[in-house]
Amino acid sequence: MSENTKEPKYREDEQIIENKELNIWEALLPVFVLVAMLAYNVYVFGDDALSGSNQFILLLGGAVAAIVGFFNKVSYKQMLAEVAENVRSTTGALLILLMVGALSGTWLVSGIIPAMIYYGLQILNPTIFLAACVIICAIISIATGSSWTTSATVGIALVGIGEALGISLGMTAGAVLSGAYFGDKLSPLSDTTNLAPAMAGGELFSHIKYMTWTTIPTISVTLLVFIILGFTIDTSGVADTDTILATIDNTFNINGWLFLVPLAVIFMIVKKAPPLLALLIGTLLGAIFAVIFQPEIITTIGGGSSLNFESTYKGILNAITVDTAIATSDPALNDLFSSGGMSGMLGTIWLIVCAMVFGGIMDGIGALERITKSLLNMVTSDTGLFASTGLSCIVLNGTASDQYLALVVPGKMFAKAYEERGLAPENLSRTLEDTGTVTSVLVPWNTCGAYHSGVLGVGVGEYAFYAIFNWLSPIMTMIFAAFKIKIKKLVGPSVV
Repeated sequence: MSENTKEPKYREDEQIIENKELNIWEALLPVFVLVAMLAYNVYVFGDDALSGSNQFILLLGGAVAAIVGFFNKVSYKQMLAEVAENVRSTTGALLILLMVGALSGTWLVSGIIPAMIYYGLQILNPTIFLAACVIICAIISIATGSSWTTSATVGIALVGIGEALGISLGMTAGAVLSGAYFGDKLSPLSDTTNLAPAMAGGELFSHIKYMTWTTIPTISVTLLVFIILGFTIDTSGVADTDTILATIDNTFNINGWLFLVPLAVIFMIVKKAPPLLALLIGTLLGAIFAVIFQPEIITTIGGGSSLNFESTYKGILNAITVDTAIATSDPALNDLFSSGGMSGMLGTIWLIVCAMVFGGIMDGIGALERITKSLLNMVTSDTGLFASTGLSCIVLNGTASDQYLALVVPGKMFAKAYEERGLAPENLSRTLEDTGTVTSVLVPWNTCGAYHSGVLGVGVGEYAFYAIFNWLSPIMTMIFAAFKIKIKKLVGPSVV
């Protein structure tokens, strides 16, 4: 994620709450209760669990953590203050989610997303489509430093193209996120890429260089798997491509000028414009292009019979704020050409806020610190230290529901241990990224999992298996640790 995507500054100065130390079972009790409740809730509600019931379960988990805190003399005021800090840290993310909803609405009615699908169907061969998704998203994410923005722009279009080709939504989303997180990890513009070495006491570009040793093999395996999948999947939509193209052409005014808007957004982000500002401008440009190129669609959405200011105004605002659907002669495209606008993002925002409540209380009562210390006590070797670090990051992604805490807390807790064992800080920062940054998107109630699932319109359960880069990265870094490949050692104040 890039600067300003989630918060205006890094969180290396965040204080880990230190109260009367909990025993390990007290610290883990809220986690066990939460996991059990979430598991049962998903069993009962299935895919609808994220519609609201999971959010309430997170609040119940927070209540259990608060009870543990009260029994250990942690004040309500202290827990609430940490919750407030957690929610405050997500302000940027919540605003971006709203703006992504607005952007998707205007990009739909302006014909931008349909144009991407229209030309993509002609350019992207189904056989190489999944591998191309990885490469395209990797390039954009490196340039922007943001997996979030990559997902919200080109990612949405690629999922649409994949659906039109008859390719599984989960496969396409997995390819998109694999490429997006590869670029996010290696981009110097990414705040997680800056945060990891800051936590470990290392240097940015040394961290990036050292991280390539695990990241390049991982992305290579990922590409190979997607290439193989491309030769084996049944793309049933290919036979109907001509019909789909004709339907899109009859519904929208498709032309190359429409690509000026996404290019403008990408240009602004490359030039380090705040993503929120870039998305706002992209939304407004989409609205302008909708009036210019799709006046009939805007009139229909605005409830008018002829083009006038009132129907245009209503059409644009409806596309930005509420559910919008554009009818075509193809039922499959009717589902594709729909957008929830800003209102469509409210469920995801609700989930993030509730996740931050649970994570904030867990941090406020000292449970996160206690869990991490227990993992550290089990370390008997360098390999065990790497494994404990990675496990801490993954556990925190699932319990604190926040990618930043999954880097900050283990980074602070394990830095001294790495130093005492003569290990260079690059070892710690690489492990933080290989396990903390990438696995956040695999947890439905984590801010990253909720965001990408909401933006792409694909459930975490659908894409998790195909997000190969994301779950393979922790495995790769553990392989390097076990076989002592590229493990830097401290030599005095420097590393070799």
